[in-house]
Amino acid sequence: MIQITDMAIEQRMWPLLRQAFRPFFLLGSSFSIVAMSLWLLALDRVIDVPWYGHVLFWHSHEMLFGFVAAIVVGFLLTAVQNWTGLRATHGKTLFVLVLVWCLARVSFAIGQLLPAWVTIALDVSFLPLAALLLAVPLIKVGQSRNLFFVPVLLLLALCNGLMHYGHLSANYAVQRAGVTSAILVITLLMAVIGGRVIPMFTANGTQTPRVNALPWLDKIALTPLWLLVFLHVTLLNGAIPQTVLALIYALAGVALLVRWLRWRFDRTLKVPLLWSLHLAYLFIPIGLLSLAWHYFTGDFMLSRLHHWLLVGAMGSMILSMMARVSLGHSGRPLRLHAVLPWAFALMIGAAVVRVLGFWLYPENIMLSYWVAGGAWVLAYTCYVVIYVPILTRPRADGRPG
Repeated sequence: MIQITDMAIEQRMWPLLRQAFRPFFLLGSSFSIVAMSLWLLALDRVIDVPWYGHVLFWHSHEMLFGFVAAIVVGFLLTAVQNWTGLRATHGKTLFVLVLVWCLARVSFAIGQLLPAWVTIALDVSFLPLAALLLAVPLIKVGQSRNLFFVPVLLLLALCNGLMHYGHLSANYAVQRAGVTSAILVITLLMAVIGGRVIPMFTANGTQTPRVNALPWLDKIALTPLWLLVFLHVTLLNGAIPQTVLALIYALAGVALLVRWLRWRFDRTLKVPLLWSLHLAYLFIPIGLLSLAWHYFTGDFMLSRLHHWLLVGAMGSMILSMMARVSLGHSGRPLRLHAVLPWAFALMIGAAVVRVLGFWLYPENIMLSYWVAGGAWVLAYTCYVVIYVPILTRPRADGRPG
């Protein structure tokens, strides 16, 4: 049972602050819409904003440590309540955490007008604070299995620190290591969480037997990802042959693809909350295998290929998971609004156009950016408009949260 001391206090609390998914899903999604729009306008030289760092630094940092980090924290600080049976972060404590995140986003947008230490202090404090709030209930009940997510958040914080250090020292290699390591840490997180929930959701949603995990396959899939994180965060990736790096990416990609094939995607075609998750997960092996090809052949730009993971996997999986979690944790049935399947499709299209747009529109690359970015903005706008009433109102079943 969830330990709530006073339901009267709970009922007086603003619903947006009753669980972490509420403010972080709403603000994170809204921020992604604004950030993507500003990025497109700045890239097309329509506007000039006094960013902290140059515009490319701002874009890569804010989509990872602004948008994605907010959703990850919202998800984990909500899930910990189910894992432990203890009341998760809420009320004033949650407000302070959200405020830190918001101030960091504002300081990044006007960073040239502020001392650098102000922006850095606000930004780097968010993930360690979230890790502490996640660790407390897990340690209190001795939940060692899910304690794994605490060092993952701290590792993500380290990647953030690398980005800042690389920027301040004008060391592009360190800055790039921070970006690549963060992408891989989040990919690892998606692989772990997806492996836990997608087979369960599929079995429940299709009324078919659950596909049991194969521990040996999971180890083959996840161990190379851990190794890749280590190599990039320590900058040792440059000290080993490119073919070896390619083999590590390929091993992770093939194992994750086999894992995905076992989950029987064909059963999910009539259930958008399921096929959207399956397709989002599929972008992980696609992204890893394309990176393996890059390191084998030298073909294609790394930043372009990373968008299989950034837009395809992260953008799509976050949208699908938020759509589901927002319903389930607000006490509502898992009945999806008719517009959301189209939003899921838009995100898949955004990934394809973002990566392959230079082939589709070789004479006008900027057009592919606008098409892909516009699809992202439209997809996430659908989520925000539909889910604002859900995220800002009390649970439909009257329970706390």
